[in-house]
Amino acid sequence: MLNDAQRKLALSRARGVLRAESEAIRSAERHLGDEFTAATEIVIQALDARGRVCVTGVGKARLVGDKISATFASTGTQSYTLHPVEALHGDLGMVCPDDVVIGLSKSGGSELVRVLPLVREIGCKVILLTATPDSKAAQHADIVLNIGDTPEACPLGLAPSSSTAAMLALGDALALTVMELRSFGRQDYANRHPGGALGRSLMQAREIMRRGTDCPTVQESATLAECYEVMIKAPRRAGAAVVIDGTGHLRGILTQGDFFRFFDNLERLAERRVDGLMTTQPKCVNGNDRVGDALNLIREHGIDEVPVVDDDGILLGMIDIQDLIGSGFSVLDQP
Repeated sequence: MLNDAQRKLALSRARGVLRAESEAIRSAERHLGDEFTAATEIVIQALDARGRVCVTGVGKARLVGDKISATFASTGTQSYTLHPVEALHGDLGMVCPDDVVIGLSKSGGSELVRVLPLVREIGCKVILLTATPDSKAAQHADIVLNIGDTPEACPLGLAPSSSTAAMLALGDALALTVMELRSFGRQDYANRHPGGALGRSLMQAREIMRRGTDCPTVQESATLAECYEVMIKAPRRAGAAVVIDGTGHLRGILTQGDFFRFFDNLERLAERRVDGLMTTQPKCVNGNDRVGDALNLIREHGIDEVPVVDDDGILLGMIDIQDLIGSGFSVLDQP
């Protein structure tokens, strides 16, 4: 167990690391200029020519490069990583002339010094992220982005920490700027992130809704008995029936909870028309809305079913809370 002095030291060290790394990012921001704009243009030109982004670095910079490459890939830019040592032993074969190479090196004196001239011979443009803009590696780059030269957060001043934080932030800035300039939107992002709560929430309602016989549907003139029969005959267990008019427009909804409330009344209900019993103007979503929108309605209003309609209000289907649970959603998911 830590004593009081050690606890104070731990908190002090943690705060110091965060301050040092945040200052490194601010330093990189202060160095931003026309070089960043030129780097953005180079990446977009490569993509327009069906090229890709190749990210390369050594040691901790290579690990940062993996994250930068992943950010490019997840935001619509084809990207891959290249280990400089392996590149010298055959992996240069994966590099194409239209690719743009992003090199990462704080000192600018690593194995990149041997690799960068080779990728330029292939025909690639080179962007270097470094704290040493007059380094040997910088001499082989078309664009040099200076991350700034701030002290490492490491107590020894040795382990890459502040420099890698600045490098990662600058790489993200480049990837996300390219994303925006290429008009990469929410649907594009959803297509690349089908898993996880984030990707699920970006799905469209029409992708998950139940339709046809799986969506119990009755006309306004149907009786309560007919409505109940449609619900129990649905191939998939349904907790509600949707009410439409003769043109298919949504008019209301009847849930199982409604039936329980009706049966408390002694008067005969089986032959009553549903339009006199249904919930009118029910909460609904458009088929092009996100599933997350339907989840929000369920969470906010304590309901289990949400009808799905088109732009004209015509019924397309219904989302049941069981459909959401079966697809990995939870009412605990944040919007």
